Amino acid sequence: MTTGELPDSLSPQLVRRIADAGITVAVIGDVILDGWWHGRIERMSREAPAPVVEVTSRRYAPGGAANTALALASLGARVRIAGAVGDDEAGQILRSMLDAAGVDTGLLLKQASLGTTTKNRVVCDDQILLRVDDVPGSPVDVAAESRFLDAALAASTGADAEIISDYGAGLLGNVTRQALADRTERPALTVVDAHDLRLWSALAPHIVTPNFEELFRAIGAQSAPPVPRVNAALEHAGELLAASGARTAVVTLDREGTVVLSAGDPPYRTFAHPTPERQASGAGDTFAAALTLARAYGASLTLAADFAQLAADIVVGRPATAVCTTDDLTSRLAQPADPTLSLDELERRVSADRAAGQRIVFTNGCFDVLHRGHIASLRQAKQLGGVLVVALNDDASVRRLKGPRRPVNTASDRATVLASLEFVDYVVVFDSDTPISLIERLRPDVYAKGGDYTPDMLEETRVVRSYGGQVKILDYLPSQSTTGLVDRIRSDLIISDG
Repeated sequence: MTTGELPDSLSPQLVRRIADAGITVAVIGDVILDGWWHGRIERMSREAPAPVVEVTSRRYAPGGAANTALALASLGARVRIAGAVGDDEAGQILRSMLDAAGVDTGLLLKQASLGTTTKNRVVCDDQILLRVDDVPGSPVDVAAESRFLDAALAASTGADAEIISDYGAGLLGNVTRQALADRTERPALTVVDAHDLRLWSALAPHIVTPNFEELFRAIGAQSAPPVPRVNAALEHAGELLAASGARTAVVTLDREGTVVLSAGDPPYRTFAHPTPERQASGAGDTFAAALTLARAYGASLTLAADFAQLAADIVVGRPATAVCTTDDLTSRLAQPADPTLSLDELERRVSADRAAGQRIVFTNGCFDVLHRGHIASLRQAKQLGGVLVVALNDDASVRRLKGPRRPVNTASDRATVLASLEFVDYVVVFDSDTPISLIERLRPDVYAKGGDYTPDMLEETRVVRSYGGQVKILDYLPSQSTTGLVDRIRSDLIISDG
Protein backbone atom coordinates (compact mmCIF):
# COMPACT_ATOMS: atom_id res chain seq x y z
CA MET A 1 0.00 0.00 0.00
CA THR A 2 1.34 3.41 -0.84
CA THR A 3 0.21 6.92 -1.54
CA GLY A 4 1.96 9.40 -3.76
CA GLU A 5 5.04 9.01 -5.86
CA LEU A 6 7.80 6.93 -4.32
CA PRO A 7 11.38 8.25 -4.18
CA ASP A 8 14.21 6.12 -5.52
CA SER A 9 16.59 6.64 -2.59
CA LEU A 10 16.55 6.69 1.19
CA SER A 11 15.67 9.92 2.96
CA PRO A 12 14.28 10.99 6.33
CA GLN A 13 11.04 11.91 4.54
CA LEU A 14 10.64 8.38 3.17
CA VAL A 15 11.25 6.86 6.60
CA ARG A 16 8.54 9.07 8.11
CA ARG A 17 6.09 8.25 5.32
CA ILE A 18 6.57 4.54 5.91
CA ALA A 19 6.10 4.97 9.66
CA ASP A 20 2.92 7.02 9.19
CA ALA A 21 1.33 4.73 6.59
CA GLY A 22 -0.46 2.54 9.13
CA ILE A 23 0.71 -0.74 7.59
CA THR A 24 -0.55 -3.87 9.37
CA VAL A 25 1.88 -6.79 9.59
CA ALA A 26 1.19 -10.22 11.06
CA VAL A 27 4.15 -12.02 12.66
CA ILE A 28 3.70 -15.77 12.94
CA GLY A 29 6.27 -17.94 14.64
CA ASP A 30 8.51 -18.98 17.48
CA VAL A 31 8.82 -16.42 20.26
CA ILE A 32 11.84 -16.37 22.57
CA LEU A 33 12.84 -14.43 25.68
CA ASP A 34 16.45 -13.26 25.45
CA GLY A 35 18.28 -12.73 28.73
CA TRP A 36 21.49 -10.78 29.26
CA TRP A 37 23.03 -11.46 32.67
CA HIS A 38 25.94 -9.21 33.54
CA GLY A 39 28.37 -9.98 36.33
CA ARG A 40 31.95 -10.00 37.55
CA ILE A 41 34.55 -12.69 38.11
CA GLU A 42 36.85 -12.43 41.11
CA ARG A 43 37.57 -16.06 41.97
CA MET A 44 37.55 -19.63 40.74
CA SER A 45 35.18 -22.32 41.95
CA ARG A 46 36.43 -24.88 44.48
CA GLU A 47 34.22 -27.58 42.97
CA ALA A 48 35.65 -27.36 39.46
CA PRO A 49 38.19 -25.40 37.37
CA ALA A 50 35.56 -22.81 36.45
CA PRO A 51 35.15 -19.11 37.19
CA VAL A 52 32.49 -17.96 39.63
CA VAL A 53 30.27 -15.30 38.10
CA GLU A 54 28.58 -12.96 40.55
CA VAL A 55 25.54 -11.72 38.65
CA THR A 56 25.00 -7.99 39.14
CA SER A 57 22.13 -7.36 36.73
CA ARG A 58 19.63 -9.17 34.55
CA ARG A 59 18.12 -7.63 31.43
CA TYR A 60 15.52 -9.20 29.16
CA ALA A 61 14.33 -8.51 25.62
CA PRO A 62 11.94 -10.15 23.16
CA GLY A 63 13.73 -12.57 20.86
CA GLY A 64 12.91 -14.65 17.79
CA ALA A 65 9.52 -13.83 16.29
CA ALA A 66 8.88 -11.52 19.25
CA ASN A 67 11.94 -9.46 18.32
CA THR A 68 10.68 -9.24 14.74
CA ALA A 69 7.33 -7.96 16.05
CA LEU A 70 9.07 -5.41 18.28
CA ALA A 71 11.24 -4.25 15.35
CA LEU A 72 8.15 -3.68 13.21
CA ALA A 73 6.37 -1.74 15.94
CA SER A 74 9.47 0.41 16.46
CA LEU A 75 9.34 1.36 12.78
CA GLY A 76 5.68 2.38 12.89
CA ALA A 77 3.85 -0.78 11.83
CA ARG A 78 0.65 -2.05 13.36
CA VAL A 79 1.67 -5.51 14.52
CA ARG A 80 -0.25 -8.65 15.42
CA ILE A 81 1.72 -11.61 16.71
CA ALA A 82 0.65 -15.25 16.66
CA GLY A 83 2.83 -17.47 18.83
CA ALA A 84 2.86 -19.38 22.09
CA VAL A 85 4.45 -18.93 25.49
CA GLY A 86 4.37 -21.11 28.56
CA ASP A 87 2.39 -20.51 31.71
CA ASP A 88 5.50 -19.22 33.45
CA GLU A 89 7.34 -16.07 34.51
CA ALA A 90 9.31 -15.86 31.24
CA GLY A 91 6.06 -15.87 29.28
CA GLN A 92 4.63 -13.09 31.45
CA ILE A 93 7.77 -10.96 30.97
CA LEU A 94 7.68 -11.46 27.22
CA ARG A 95 4.00 -10.60 26.86
CA SER A 96 4.32 -7.47 29.01
CA MET A 97 7.23 -6.20 26.91
CA LEU A 98 5.30 -6.65 23.68
CA ASP A 99 2.20 -5.03 25.16
CA ALA A 100 4.26 -2.03 26.26
CA ALA A 101 5.57 -1.63 22.69
CA GLY A 102 2.05 -1.57 21.25
CA VAL A 103 2.14 -5.05 19.72
CA ASP A 104 -1.26 -6.78 19.63
CA THR A 105 -0.71 -9.92 21.76
CA GLY A 106 -4.30 -11.14 21.69
CA LEU A 107 -3.18 -14.12 19.61
CA LEU A 108 -0.08 -14.87 21.68
CA LEU A 109 -1.31 -18.06 23.29
CA LYS A 110 -0.55 -19.33 26.76
CA GLN A 111 0.07 -23.07 26.48
CA ALA A 112 0.26 -24.93 29.79
CA SER A 113 1.91 -27.87 28.03
CA LEU A 114 4.83 -25.72 26.86
CA GLY A 115 7.48 -23.69 28.55
CA THR A 116 8.68 -20.35 27.21
CA THR A 117 11.94 -20.71 25.30
CA THR A 118 14.64 -18.56 26.90
CA LYS A 119 18.23 -17.87 25.87
CA ASN A 120 20.28 -16.37 28.69
CA ARG A 121 23.76 -15.00 27.98
CA VAL A 122 26.24 -14.56 30.82
CA VAL A 123 28.43 -11.51 30.18
CA CYS A 124 31.54 -10.35 32.05
CA ASP A 125 33.73 -7.42 31.01
CA ASP A 126 31.82 -7.10 27.70
CA GLN A 127 32.56 -10.75 26.85
CA ILE A 128 29.90 -13.45 26.54
CA LEU A 129 31.13 -16.38 28.63
CA LEU A 130 28.32 -18.79 27.83
CA ARG A 131 24.69 -19.03 26.80
CA VAL A 132 22.16 -21.06 28.74
CA ASP A 133 19.15 -22.13 26.66
CA ASP A 134 15.95 -23.29 28.34
CA VAL A 135 14.07 -25.09 25.59
CA PRO A 136 10.82 -27.07 26.08
CA GLY A 137 11.71 -30.72 25.97
CA SER A 138 8.33 -32.19 25.06
CA PRO A 139 7.06 -32.01 21.48
CA VAL A 140 4.16 -29.75 20.57
CA ASP A 141 0.93 -31.71 20.99
CA VAL A 142 -1.92 -31.80 18.49
CA ALA A 143 -4.18 -29.55 20.56
CA ALA A 144 -1.48 -26.89 20.93
CA GLU A 145 -0.72 -26.91 17.20
CA SER A 146 -4.42 -26.65 16.36
CA ARG A 147 -4.85 -23.60 18.62
CA PHE A 148 -1.76 -22.01 17.12
CA LEU A 149 -3.01 -22.59 13.56
CA ASP A 150 -6.26 -20.81 14.39
CA ALA A 151 -4.26 -17.91 15.83
CA ALA A 152 -1.99 -17.75 12.75
CA LEU A 153 -4.94 -17.63 10.37
CA ALA A 154 -6.66 -14.96 12.44
CA ALA A 155 -3.49 -12.83 12.61
CA SER A 156 -2.96 -12.86 8.86
CA THR A 157 -6.56 -12.09 7.94
CA GLY A 158 -6.77 -8.52 6.65
CA ALA A 159 -3.06 -7.82 7.17
CA ASP A 160 -1.04 -5.97 4.53
CA ALA A 161 1.91 -8.35 5.00
CA GLU A 162 2.99 -11.33 7.06
CA ILE A 163 6.33 -12.63 8.29
CA ILE A 164 6.80 -16.30 9.08
CA SER A 165 9.54 -16.58 11.71
CA ASP A 166 10.41 -20.28 12.03
CA TYR A 167 13.25 -21.10 14.42
CA GLY A 168 12.52 -24.82 14.24
CA ALA A 169 10.95 -25.07 17.71
CA GLY A 170 8.19 -27.38 16.44
CA LEU A 171 5.21 -25.05 16.72
CA LEU A 172 5.16 -24.46 12.94
CA GLY A 173 4.51 -28.08 12.00
CA ASN A 174 3.29 -29.80 8.83
CA VAL A 175 -0.37 -29.10 9.54
CA THR A 176 0.21 -25.38 10.03
CA ARG A 177 2.48 -25.06 6.99
CA GLN A 178 0.01 -26.82 4.72
CA ALA A 179 -2.96 -24.84 6.00
CA LEU A 180 -1.16 -21.55 5.41
CA ALA A 181 -0.26 -22.71 1.90
CA ASP A 182 -3.86 -23.74 1.14
CA ARG A 183 -5.50 -20.44 2.15
CA THR A 184 -7.75 -18.89 -0.45
CA GLU A 185 -6.96 -15.41 0.89
CA ARG A 186 -3.67 -14.21 2.23
CA PRO A 187 -1.77 -10.91 2.66
CA ALA A 188 -0.36 -9.26 -0.43
CA LEU A 189 3.17 -9.90 0.84
CA THR A 190 4.52 -13.03 2.54
CA VAL A 191 8.09 -13.10 3.85
CA VAL A 192 9.61 -16.27 5.30
CA ASP A 193 12.54 -16.14 7.70
CA ALA A 194 13.18 -19.79 8.53
CA HIS A 195 16.03 -22.09 9.50
CA ASP A 196 14.90 -24.61 6.87
CA LEU A 197 13.30 -22.90 3.87
CA ARG A 198 12.53 -26.17 2.10
CA LEU A 199 9.69 -26.77 4.54
CA TRP A 200 7.95 -23.61 3.29
CA SER A 201 8.20 -24.10 -0.47
CA ALA A 202 4.49 -25.00 -0.81
CA LEU A 203 3.64 -21.54 0.59
CA ALA A 204 5.40 -19.93 -2.40
CA PRO A 205 6.54 -16.91 -0.37
CA HIS A 206 7.21 -13.63 -2.09
CA ILE A 207 10.53 -13.20 -0.27
CA VAL A 208 12.79 -15.42 1.84
CA THR A 209 15.67 -14.06 3.93
CA PRO A 210 18.23 -16.84 4.55
CA ASN A 211 21.67 -16.29 5.99
CA PHE A 212 24.62 -17.94 4.25
CA GLU A 213 24.35 -21.23 6.14
CA GLU A 214 20.57 -21.40 5.61
CA LEU A 215 21.10 -20.91 1.87
CA PHE A 216 23.14 -24.10 1.66
CA ARG A 217 20.82 -25.99 3.97
CA ALA A 218 17.98 -25.10 1.59
CA ILE A 219 19.76 -26.54 -1.44
CA GLY A 220 20.72 -29.72 0.41
CA ALA A 221 24.43 -29.07 0.80
CA GLN A 222 26.27 -30.53 3.78
CA SER A 223 27.89 -27.21 4.65
CA ALA A 224 28.59 -23.77 3.22
CA PRO A 225 31.73 -23.72 1.04
CA PRO A 226 34.85 -21.75 2.01
CA VAL A 227 34.61 -19.41 -0.97
CA PRO A 228 33.72 -15.73 -1.32
CA ARG A 229 30.19 -15.67 0.01
CA VAL A 230 28.79 -13.18 -2.46
CA ASN A 231 30.01 -15.29 -5.38
CA ALA A 232 28.58 -18.43 -3.85
CA ALA A 233 25.19 -16.81 -3.35
CA LEU A 234 25.12 -15.67 -6.97
CA GLU A 235 26.17 -19.11 -8.20
CA HIS A 236 23.39 -20.92 -6.33
CA ALA A 237 20.62 -18.36 -6.81
CA GLY A 238 18.51 -20.56 -9.07
CA GLU A 239 18.74 -23.55 -6.74
CA LEU A 240 17.80 -21.42 -3.74
CA LEU A 241 14.71 -19.95 -5.42
CA ALA A 242 13.60 -23.39 -6.61
CA ALA A 243 14.12 -25.03 -3.21
CA SER A 244 12.34 -22.29 -1.27
CA GLY A 245 9.54 -21.72 -3.81
CA ALA A 246 10.15 -17.98 -3.45
CA ARG A 247 10.04 -15.25 -6.06
CA THR A 248 12.92 -13.41 -4.37
CA ALA A 249 15.66 -14.36 -1.92
CA VAL A 250 17.63 -11.81 0.06
CA VAL A 251 20.73 -13.57 1.38
CA THR A 252 22.14 -11.87 4.48
CA LEU A 253 25.94 -11.98 4.82
CA ASP A 254 26.59 -10.19 8.10
CA ARG A 255 29.40 -7.64 7.61
CA GLU A 256 29.32 -8.21 3.84
CA GLY A 257 25.78 -6.88 3.55
CA THR A 258 23.19 -8.73 1.49
CA VAL A 259 22.52 -10.02 -2.02
CA VAL A 260 19.04 -9.64 -3.54
CA LEU A 261 18.27 -12.49 -5.97
CA SER A 262 15.17 -12.55 -8.18
CA ALA A 263 14.55 -14.69 -11.25
CA GLY A 264 14.92 -12.62 -14.40
CA ASP A 265 16.35 -9.57 -12.63
CA PRO A 266 20.00 -8.61 -12.11
CA PRO A 267 21.27 -9.21 -8.57
CA TYR A 268 21.57 -6.28 -6.21
CA ARG A 269 23.94 -5.82 -3.29
CA THR A 270 23.62 -3.82 -0.13
CA PHE A 271 26.71 -2.97 1.88
CA ALA A 272 26.95 -3.08 5.66
CA HIS A 273 28.74 -0.13 7.18
CA PRO A 274 31.40 -1.34 9.63
CA THR A 275 30.34 -0.96 13.22
CA PRO A 276 32.08 -2.33 16.31
CA GLU A 277 29.79 -5.15 17.43
CA ARG A 278 28.72 -5.14 21.06
CA GLN A 279 27.42 -8.70 21.51
CA ALA A 280 24.64 -7.63 19.17
CA SER A 281 21.64 -9.86 18.61
CA GLY A 282 18.53 -9.36 16.51
CA ALA A 283 20.01 -7.70 13.42
CA GLY A 284 18.56 -10.44 11.20
CA ASP A 285 15.10 -9.99 12.73
CA THR A 286 15.35 -6.23 12.21
CA PHE A 287 16.43 -6.71 8.60
CA ALA A 288 13.45 -8.97 7.84
CA ALA A 289 11.06 -6.58 9.60
CA ALA A 290 12.32 -3.45 7.84
CA LEU A 291 12.45 -5.16 4.44
CA THR A 292 8.86 -6.35 4.84
CA LEU A 293 7.58 -2.97 5.99
CA ALA A 294 9.24 -1.01 3.18
CA ARG A 295 8.12 -3.51 0.56
CA ALA A 296 4.55 -3.49 1.89
CA TYR A 297 4.61 0.29 1.61
CA GLY A 298 5.42 -0.07 -2.08
CA ALA A 299 9.17 0.52 -2.18
CA SER A 300 11.16 -1.29 -4.85
CA LEU A 301 13.11 -4.36 -3.80
CA THR A 302 16.39 -2.48 -4.03
CA LEU A 303 15.14 0.48 -2.00
CA ALA A 304 13.55 -1.84 0.58
CA ALA A 305 16.84 -3.74 0.88
CA ASP A 306 18.77 -0.50 1.46
CA PHE A 307 16.20 0.54 4.07
CA ALA A 308 16.56 -2.81 5.85
CA GLN A 309 20.36 -2.74 5.67
CA LEU A 310 20.50 0.66 7.35
CA ALA A 311 18.19 -0.55 10.14
CA ALA A 312 20.33 -3.67 10.66
CA ASP A 313 23.51 -1.56 10.75
CA ILE A 314 22.06 0.47 13.61
CA VAL A 315 21.15 -2.65 15.60
CA VAL A 316 24.60 -4.22 15.14
CA GLY A 317 26.18 -1.27 16.91
CA ARG A 318 24.01 -1.74 20.02
CA PRO A 319 24.49 -4.09 22.94
CA ALA A 320 22.29 -7.12 23.60
CA THR A 321 19.05 -7.80 21.72
CA ALA A 322 18.03 -4.49 20.18
CA VAL A 323 15.77 -2.84 17.62
CA CYS A 324 15.92 0.25 15.42
CA THR A 325 13.35 3.05 15.60
CA THR A 326 12.07 5.55 13.09
CA ASP A 327 13.96 8.29 14.91
CA ASP A 328 17.15 6.23 14.68
CA LEU A 329 16.81 5.99 10.91
CA THR A 330 16.00 9.64 10.35
CA SER A 331 18.93 10.68 12.55
CA ARG A 332 21.30 8.42 10.66
CA LEU A 333 20.08 9.71 7.30
CA ALA A 334 20.41 13.36 8.33
CA GLN A 335 23.76 14.52 7.02
CA PRO A 336 26.30 15.44 9.69
CA ALA A 337 28.05 18.82 9.47
CA ASP A 338 31.39 17.09 8.98
CA PRO A 339 31.34 13.38 8.15
CA THR A 340 35.13 13.05 7.84
CA LEU A 341 37.27 11.18 10.35
CA SER A 342 40.55 12.22 11.88
CA LEU A 343 43.46 10.04 10.89
CA ASP A 344 43.79 8.68 14.43
CA GLU A 345 40.11 7.69 14.54
CA LEU A 346 40.28 6.22 11.04
CA GLU A 347 43.33 4.15 11.97
CA ARG A 348 41.54 2.86 15.06
CA ARG A 349 38.46 1.82 13.09
CA VAL A 350 40.43 0.23 10.28
CA SER A 351 42.46 -1.77 12.81
CA ALA A 352 39.25 -3.04 14.41
CA ASP A 353 37.80 -3.95 11.00
CA ARG A 354 40.96 -5.81 10.04
CA ALA A 355 40.96 -7.70 13.34
CA ALA A 356 37.39 -8.75 12.56
CA GLY A 357 38.56 -10.28 9.27
CA GLN A 358 37.61 -7.45 6.93
CA ARG A 359 39.58 -6.66 3.77
CA ILE A 360 40.44 -2.95 3.58
CA VAL A 361 40.19 -1.13 0.23
CA PHE A 362 41.60 2.38 -0.18
CA THR A 363 41.03 4.85 -2.99
CA ASN A 364 41.55 8.57 -3.37
CA GLY A 365 40.68 11.55 -5.53
CA CYS A 366 39.26 15.06 -5.72
CA PHE A 367 35.67 13.93 -6.40
CA ASP A 368 34.66 17.46 -7.34
CA VAL A 369 31.15 17.52 -8.89
CA LEU A 370 30.39 13.83 -8.36
CA HIS A 371 29.19 12.12 -11.57
CA ARG A 372 28.29 8.69 -12.92
CA GLY A 373 31.89 7.73 -13.54
CA HIS A 374 32.78 8.38 -9.91
CA ILE A 375 29.84 6.30 -8.72
CA ALA A 376 30.77 3.38 -10.96
CA SER A 377 34.40 3.46 -9.80
CA LEU A 378 33.54 3.67 -6.11
CA ARG A 379 31.02 0.85 -6.36
CA GLN A 380 33.59 -1.29 -8.14
CA ALA A 381 36.19 -0.45 -5.48
CA LYS A 382 33.79 -1.60 -2.75
CA GLN A 383 33.45 -4.95 -4.51
CA LEU A 384 37.18 -5.57 -3.94
CA GLY A 385 36.80 -5.91 -0.17
CA GLY A 386 34.65 -5.43 2.89
CA VAL A 387 35.55 -1.87 3.91
CA LEU A 388 36.06 1.09 1.55
CA VAL A 389 38.11 4.09 2.67
CA VAL A 390 37.97 7.18 0.44
CA ALA A 391 40.75 9.75 0.86
CA LEU A 392 39.69 13.17 -0.38
CA ASN A 393 42.05 15.93 -1.53
CA ASP A 394 41.56 19.11 0.47
CA ASP A 395 40.77 22.38 -1.32
CA ALA A 396 44.39 23.58 -1.50
CA SER A 397 45.66 20.35 -3.04
CA VAL A 398 42.79 20.38 -5.57
CA ARG A 399 43.85 23.86 -6.65
CA ARG A 400 47.42 22.69 -7.08
CA LEU A 401 46.31 19.71 -9.14
CA LYS A 402 43.40 21.19 -11.11
CA GLY A 403 44.04 24.93 -11.28
CA PRO A 404 42.97 28.10 -9.42
CA ARG A 405 39.29 27.83 -10.38
CA ARG A 406 38.84 24.48 -8.68
CA PRO A 407 37.38 22.94 -6.65
CA VAL A 408 33.81 23.84 -7.45
CA ASN A 409 32.67 22.32 -4.14
CA THR A 410 34.46 22.61 -0.81
CA ALA A 411 36.06 19.61 0.88
CA SER A 412 33.28 19.58 3.47
CA ASP A 413 30.59 19.47 0.77
CA ARG A 414 32.43 16.82 -1.23
CA ALA A 415 32.95 14.68 1.88
CA THR A 416 29.28 14.92 2.82
CA VAL A 417 28.18 13.68 -0.61
CA LEU A 418 30.69 10.81 -0.54
CA ALA A 419 29.72 9.77 2.98
CA SER A 420 26.06 9.53 1.92
CA LEU A 421 26.85 6.70 -0.55
CA GLU A 422 25.99 3.32 0.94
CA PHE A 423 29.15 1.70 -0.42
CA VAL A 424 31.53 4.26 1.13
CA ASP A 425 32.45 3.38 4.71
CA TYR A 426 34.97 6.05 5.76
CA VAL A 427 36.02 9.44 4.37
CA VAL A 428 39.26 11.19 5.32
CA VAL A 429 40.63 14.50 3.96
CA PHE A 430 44.35 14.86 3.21
CA ASP A 431 46.41 17.91 2.25
CA SER A 432 49.27 16.45 0.17
CA ASP A 433 49.36 15.81 -3.57
CA THR A 434 49.51 12.03 -3.09
CA PRO A 435 48.03 9.81 -0.38
CA ILE A 436 51.29 7.94 0.21
CA SER A 437 51.58 8.94 3.88
CA LEU A 438 48.03 7.71 4.50
CA ILE A 439 48.76 4.42 2.76
CA GLU A 440 51.90 3.91 4.81
CA ARG A 441 49.93 4.38 8.01
CA LEU A 442 46.76 2.46 7.14
CA ARG A 443 48.41 -0.27 5.01
CA PRO A 444 45.22 -1.16 3.07
CA ASP A 445 44.95 -4.62 1.53
CA VAL A 446 43.97 -3.10 -1.81
CA TYR A 447 44.78 0.27 -3.33
CA ALA A 448 42.19 1.01 -6.04
CA LYS A 449 42.70 3.80 -8.54
CA GLY A 450 40.25 4.98 -11.14
CA GLY A 451 41.30 6.49 -14.45
CA ASP A 452 43.41 5.75 -17.47
CA TYR A 453 46.42 4.40 -15.54
CA THR A 454 48.57 1.32 -15.17
CA PRO A 455 50.06 0.36 -11.78
CA ASP A 456 53.55 1.30 -12.94
CA MET A 457 52.40 4.88 -13.57
CA LEU A 458 51.43 5.40 -9.90
CA GLU A 459 53.80 6.55 -7.18
CA GLU A 460 51.69 4.67 -4.66
CA THR A 461 52.34 1.26 -6.24
CA ARG A 462 55.81 0.82 -4.75
CA VAL A 463 54.55 1.58 -1.24
CA VAL A 464 51.54 -0.73 -1.48
CA ARG A 465 53.55 -3.65 -2.84
CA SER A 466 56.29 -3.15 -0.23
CA TYR A 467 54.03 -4.56 2.52
CA GLY A 468 52.26 -7.14 0.33
CA GLY A 469 49.21 -5.12 -0.72
CA GLN A 470 47.57 -5.17 -4.13
CA VAL A 471 47.05 -2.38 -6.66
CA LYS A 472 43.87 -2.57 -8.74
CA ILE A 473 42.96 -0.27 -11.63
CA LEU A 474 39.25 0.42 -11.82
CA ASP A 475 37.30 0.55 -15.07
CA TYR A 476 37.69 3.87 -16.84
CA LEU A 477 34.75 5.69 -18.39
CA PRO A 478 36.41 8.13 -20.82
CA SER A 479 33.19 10.06 -21.43
CA GLN A 480 32.91 10.93 -17.73
CA SER A 481 35.14 13.85 -16.71
CA THR A 482 34.63 16.46 -14.00
CA THR A 483 36.77 18.93 -15.93
CA GLY A 484 34.68 18.42 -19.06
CA LEU A 485 31.47 18.73 -17.06
CA VAL A 486 32.61 21.98 -15.41
CA ASP A 487 33.72 23.40 -18.78
CA ARG A 488 30.31 22.62 -20.31
CA ILE A 489 28.48 24.26 -17.40
CA ARG A 490 30.62 27.39 -17.63
CA SER A 491 30.23 27.50 -21.39
CA ASP A 492 26.45 27.26 -21.08
CA LEU A 493 26.44 30.05 -18.52
CA ILE A 494 28.46 32.30 -20.79
CA ILE A 495 26.11 31.64 -23.68
CA SER A 496 23.07 32.23 -21.46
CA ASP A 497 24.48 35.52 -20.15
CA GLY A 498 25.29 36.62 -23.68
